[in-house]
Amino acid sequence: MIPLAQSGEPGDIIDPVLDGPDDDSADVSAVLHESQVMEVLQKLDQELVGLTSVKTRIHEIAALLLIDRMRRSLGLTARPPSLHMSFTGGPGTGKTTVAMGMATILHRLNCVRKGHLVAVTRDDLVGQYIGHTAPKTREVLKRAMGGVLFIDEAYYLYRQENERDYGQEAIEILLQVMENQREDLVVILAGYKDRMETFFQSNPGISSRIAHHLDFPDYSLDELLAIAQLMLAEQMYRFSPEALKAFEAYLKRRMQMPRFSNARSVRNAIDRARLRQANRLVAKGGIISKVDLMTIEAEDILASRVFTENMPDDEQQLDISQDASRSHGPNATA
Repeated sequence: MIPLAQSGEPGDIIDPVLDGPDDDSADVSAVLHESQVMEVLQKLDQELVGLTSVKTRIHEIAALLLIDRMRRSLGLTARPPSLHMSFTGGPGTGKTTVAMGMATILHRLNCVRKGHLVAVTRDDLVGQYIGHTAPKTREVLKRAMGGVLFIDEAYYLYRQENERDYGQEAIEILLQVMENQREDLVVILAGYKDRMETFFQSNPGISSRIAHHLDFPDYSLDELLAIAQLMLAEQMYRFSPEALKAFEAYLKRRMQMPRFSNARSVRNAIDRARLRQANRLVAKGGIISKVDLMTIEAEDILASRVFTENMPDDEQQLDISQDASRSHGPNATA
């Protein structure tokens, strides 16, 4: 570092910033209050179980943007940082929830104009014939401008085995916008970690534009139980002590079965338990207390196919939907 000479001496090296008034300052608390960004951070902290490393990075990004805002208010240079991100992890690990929170944070810190989230997949971006991809991609980008574009299962944009695939055209358009309009759009690419790594290796142009890589690990059994109780509390339900034990046993089995989706599977299981509870209470008839209306019992959990047939309940739902589609023919009866 070059030392600064004393002001007024011949050959002084003058720092144009420090040469101004030395009492300029900014109040962190005041800026936090004005932006209301802490409300979003606290909501994410409260609503998301676990994900410590993810929450830490989101806090760090918010802190950097907050300091940049304070620097600009005092006439200091604050070059906009690259904010494009990669979220890796399995389904139901909170990626979309964090993306929505990130969009709100960016808006409240004046990094994007609108703060909305546009969530898409390959089908929304890539066309099926020549000349179809570019307008589809540009239309999505137009809708996302001023906010966050969340591309789930982003690795499907690139299909190396198909030379005539149109996904590469979407990627090239996306690259241009990520570079040239990064002050008006933040892109978040999401998907399974191993597939995303392969995608980045095949597309170094995109990888070089991603500033933040956040990994969303699968939830542990204890975290899934905590998530379940948060979900129940939001809807003013609760487990009886026996139901809590039954749900723990349910999760231990369900986690070993196909298509387990972390918090998403927990939500689906709770929805089915509520259906069974409702059916049980209606069948019982008579006077139903407020406590009964709020309480999920063990029998509402143990009736799951996870216990009765060692199969996920969603396979049963698929069968029902197929039966229903067959029953809607001209000979169907009500």
